[in-house]
Amino acid sequence: MKIDPRHLVQLSAIVEAGGMTEGAALVGSTQPALSRTVALLEARLGEPLFLRGRRPLEPTALGRALAEQGAAIRIAAERASKAVDAFRHGESGAIRIGGTPFFMDALISGMVASFQKRHPGVRVDQSYGYTSALAAQVRGGRLDLAICPIEVLEEDADLAFEEILPGRNVVACRADHPLMARRPLRPAALLDYPWIEPPPGSPLNADLRTTLLALRADRIRVSYAGGSLASIVNHMIGSDSLAVLPHSVVFAMRRAGEITALPMQLEHPPRALGVLRARGPGRLPAAERFAAHVRDEFAALRDLIRRHEQVVIWGRG
Repeated sequence: MKIDPRHLVQLSAIVEAGGMTEGAALVGSTQPALSRTVALLEARLGEPLFLRGRRPLEPTALGRALAEQGAAIRIAAERASKAVDAFRHGESGAIRIGGTPFFMDALISGMVASFQKRHPGVRVDQSYGYTSALAAQVRGGRLDLAICPIEVLEEDADLAFEEILPGRNVVACRADHPLMARRPLRPAALLDYPWIEPPPGSPLNADLRTTLLALRADRIRVSYAGGSLASIVNHMIGSDSLAVLPHSVVFAMRRAGEITALPMQLEHPPRALGVLRARGPGRLPAAERFAAHVRDEFAALRDLIRRHEQVVIWGRG
């Protein structure tokens, strides 16, 4: 026998409240409507659902069993409603993000952690890649957003790019590198030391070549190539090798006191770090909330860099 779930919910409200009028208030109905529901159910079942003449109303064994089912339906409906609200407000769901390795490891992973402290119901699935591959994954719906550098911002019918940090590189080294004691530091002195070559596919490869051209060098001695950010930093700490790294990455690691940036200015690369997303409707609310969080975090980072730049990068008070 099929029973309308709404009738079970109404029955559970009557049992919980102990009366028709009180039960009607719980479910936003009226006492006559609930009385009709009870009469209809009893007629169909051929069994009474409440003991006659009892005040407050007392259900029969069958009435109580059906009321328990109605209560379960009501609780499930309330949970479903809360789940919908959480999803719409970006408080639940799984976000698929991708990004360039150095920025993800040095900056974005920490931002994911701070985001999840505020929004613990959101899961983040992260992958690595470089801009062209990440753009293809965003366009194909395999990523909700990507955080990557874009060299030339062109209008794209499918993708939207929001800048969060201007491109800027520094020459990084260990904190007690011999070049840190050179005053003045002449650019040609950098060619006396070995260099670390970024991983294949990294935009930093082109930036390293640009740096060499500025130093008027036709070649350099490469001591280490293709490592992750952690391995490059570990190599720098234990050697005299130099590396071209994003300014923000080196700045983010300043508290450890193990690597620093040489007090010299490089040409700014013609690119900016930003959030890459698909255009149009259908964006995941949690992804939109995370993108806003990243934007706010980078705004705070830019302000911090401005306030400390003279001390951290150029060594001036």
